[in-house]
Amino acid sequence: MRPETRPETRPEITLLIVDDHPVVRDGLRGMFEAGPGFRVLGEAPNGVEGVELAERLDPDVVLMDLRMPGGGGVDAIAELVRRGARSRVLVLTTYDTDTDTLPAIEAGATGYLLKDAPREELFAAVRAAAEGRTVLSPAVAGRLVTRVRTPAAPADTSLSAREREVLALVAQGTPNREIAAELFISEATVKTHLTHIYAKLGVKDRAEAVAVGYQRAILGGAR
Repeated sequence: MRPETRPETRPEITLLIVDDHPVVRDGLRGMFEAGPGFRVLGEAPNGVEGVELAERLDPDVVLMDLRMPGGGGVDAIAELVRRGARSRVLVLTTYDTDTDTLPAIEAGATGYLLKDAPREELFAAVRAAAEGRTVLSPAVAGRLVTRVRTPAAPADTSLSAREREVLALVAQGTPNREIAAELFISEATVKTHLTHIYAKLGVKDRAEAVAVGYQRAILGGAR
């Protein structure tokens, strides 16, 4: 007689959910706990708490929202990478603009999905992320391909959409701390954006950046 064979079972995938909306966290927890082969270890309402929980709980995959008061997703992803966390990060958000997708992927996200993804697609994406495979929603993949194929803009018009947002707030006299709160990013990220803005515009400080911004119509035309 041949020995009895048992069906192969996949190892359980552990998850951490990071989202500032309790209803979203509850919905995701319920969906994954009802799904086969998943276990939710915890939840966090922002990126800062998400990083601390990820370090303590060591989940296989972190489901990460991007824009959250108290600590955004991009900064959290970068911090997890800096700390050498084992967890893979799968961004799950409603935003698919270049200013959201590119920084998240550059920071170290393994995948990027939109919240309207079907349940089975999300399950498959989490399994892929746990294995270290890159997962991108079709809309995000299309944007990345377009971005790669688009020639670089001239130096005087090369500010990204997020950099333009930062420059516009600087022109209004907004301090870095308030810019960070307005855009749901950290002050360190604001300073990084300013460094890039200064380099691209060939200036040394905020006042010069604003002046050049108006001269080159980046801020709505010369004045």
